[in-house]
Amino acid sequence: MFRGNALNTGVAGSTLPEKLAVRWKREIGDGTSSTAAIADGVAYVGTDGGKLLALDLKTGQPKWEYKSADAIESSPSVVAGLVIFGDEVGNLHACDAATGDERWSFKAKDRIISSANYAGERLVFGSYDSHVYCLRIADGQPLWSYGADERVHGTPAIAGEYVLAAACDGNLHVVKLADGTLVRKVPLGSVSGSAAAVGGARVFLGCYGNQVIAIDWQAGQVLWRFEDKDHGFPFLSSAAVTDGFVVIGGRDKRVRAFDPGTGRQRWEFATKGRVDSSPVIVGERAFFGSADGNLYGLDLATGQELWRFTAGGAISASPAVGEGCLVIGTEDGVVYCFGM
Repeated sequence: MFRGNALNTGVAGSTLPEKLAVRWKREIGDGTSSTAAIADGVAYVGTDGGKLLALDLKTGQPKWEYKSADAIESSPSVVAGLVIFGDEVGNLHACDAATGDERWSFKAKDRIISSANYAGERLVFGSYDSHVYCLRIADGQPLWSYGADERVHGTPAIAGEYVLAAACDGNLHVVKLADGTLVRKVPLGSVSGSAAAVGGARVFLGCYGNQVIAIDWQAGQVLWRFEDKDHGFPFLSSAAVTDGFVVIGGRDKRVRAFDPGTGRQRWEFATKGRVDSSPVIVGERAFFGSADGNLYGLDLATGQELWRFTAGGAISASPAVGEGCLVIGTEDGVVYCFGM
């Protein structure tokens, strides 16, 4: 799933080889900004042409293809034998992971960019129709919906009994997973399109107001804000979070690491294109793509470049890491798999 777990931490659950090489590349005919999902030897990726592709993780050969009504920017989630993803016309699709056959669908009133998060039997996602929805995974039946007053672009986090969703009304919404009841709103000061990345009592968000924000979501208080006055650009990337680091990309062509507790900047790395790709932490390395057409691997502690692959096409999707591989697609329609 997008960001790897229900807390949206962006920390990989598996390792990668020290040296990465291209295992395969697949031209898919359409560009993609959808982050792949890796499960059971298959990489699932959506395209701007409205296709959801299941690619064999060893060879890159297509196993099946599903056609939706419009572009798929939502990143797929794989749960309970289903691949679940949204599209530009507001459909949430659930396909059989093995065959690609549709098992159920749900219709929202506007586009779904948010990826689906899940806990137990419940599936949670946001829509541009200003709602956060909770469905039953098995059959897609709605359990509740919550009105956020404005579009919900980023993927909600699930932290225990609570759902945390940043919305385009400039608030972080904390609601109960059981019934969607509002617990609190925390003003952000600007619109956020990031996935809520949770580390304990803190949640970290990038904002269109050119800031990275840390919030105590349980107390409802902003803990720190970062803004580079010399490079005033939005943050659309979602943060990757460990106990010692918050790593996030910006449209100022930079990736930065912060101390989670204090907000002190630990390092900064400059690329030649905006970074909407959300970093993924794999052990002591951080991987991300850039609009400059490169996929980067940095030392987590220092921000020093350890590895670079030039794909050519701009990269706005985030790396997917699983089963010893890294999979990522480009805006000019190529999916790469890296491993040994």
